[in-house]
Amino acid sequence: MTVVPQPDVSVIIGAYEAMPYLVECLASVEAQTIDPARLEVIAVDDGSTDGTAQCLDEFAARAPMPVTVIHQENSGGPSGPRNVGLGKAAGRYVFFLDADDRLGPEALERMVAMGDENGTDVVLGKVEGINRIAPKSMWGKTLGRTDVFSSNIKFTLSAQKLFRRELLEKHGMRFDESLFTGEDALFTLEAYLRADGVSVLADYPCYYLVGRDDGKHVTKSGSYTLRFDSARALMKLIADMVPAGDKRDLLMLRPFLITLLPQFGPKFLTDSEEVRRHKLELAKPLMEAYWTPGVARRLKVHERLRLHLVALQRSDLLLDVVKFVKAKKQAAAILEKRGTRVYLVYPHFRSKTAGVPDDIYLAEPREARAFHGYREAAANSFLRRALRKVRRMMSAREFKAAA
Repeated sequence: MTVVPQPDVSVIIGAYEAMPYLVECLASVEAQTIDPARLEVIAVDDGSTDGTAQCLDEFAARAPMPVTVIHQENSGGPSGPRNVGLGKAAGRYVFFLDADDRLGPEALERMVAMGDENGTDVVLGKVEGINRIAPKSMWGKTLGRTDVFSSNIKFTLSAQKLFRRELLEKHGMRFDESLFTGEDALFTLEAYLRADGVSVLADYPCYYLVGRDDGKHVTKSGSYTLRFDSARALMKLIADMVPAGDKRDLLMLRPFLITLLPQFGPKFLTDSEEVRRHKLELAKPLMEAYWTPGVARRLKVHERLRLHLVALQRSDLLLDVVKFVKAKKQAAAILEKRGTRVYLVYPHFRSKTAGVPDDIYLAEPREARAFHGYREAAANSFLRRALRKVRRMMSAREFKAAA
């Protein structure tokens, strides 16, 4: 009896109406520099009618690595196909590849090596956009081992990463099929939190996010209610897995800033009165449960102000602030206490009728430093200098150890 060795990577592709983008996606898999014997591909056609199914079958017939194609009725979202693929996977790692995107030639070889060398459970490969904006803040440098609290990986929660399958099976992790947007954020953040380390491969473009000409990319679709569903689920996950305090506040920044706040941006101005009221109603329990001073102080003034007004359910005041922000006006700065406090004059600042506390308009040091005349409080300045000194000492020790 021939024993088939376990593949290093199971590439899972969920595909729905993916033509013609699927052709280049599959070509990028075929072009991988990793030995084809170390790969398997599991492709799930989610009820396509545009030739996607035939394209997958043709690829399976010619591909140099094992390919399993599953045809099913449309599930209505990306979670179902990913879960089906995950249930069939045999690799040490799994990688979720969207059918309209593509891989860099050395992507899987480099990411597997990164995970193996560092013993990490999740590996992020650098992402670049083609006719589409890709996240950037987490690609400053390659990190052999990090976590969600000490890096910017919390701002990339898409599923296109390398996951150690043992981690997913140990915790029974699957994509939430009740969510139709943001389901990957829930899955990926849970993996970050449960992982024994995360690696960031920032010196090679591993993944190309491709913007579709027809604008039908799944992450851009869906009504505002689905966005609130996503925010609610992600906030609950964070609260369930991270005790109250600085670490929880740090992670809550992501759903507040990326998912919730855009619902109260320029689109809010053109929403009907009924939709505005409904958005505030949907936000109310989230603000009551998860909005804390620790989250607020991590935001810029205009972000904090808008969410504060959402918490107060003050649509009238919020509209004025959104109009001001949309017009890209520069808020005037008022410096007090010998320049150590900078208040930014957004609408309703020190209005007796509005009653918004001054602290909501107070710029934190990272924002205040942009204003001439600002003097950082002595304690903050001392701490920053001390932190820089410690970092220099640590860098010197690491250099000596490497030598």
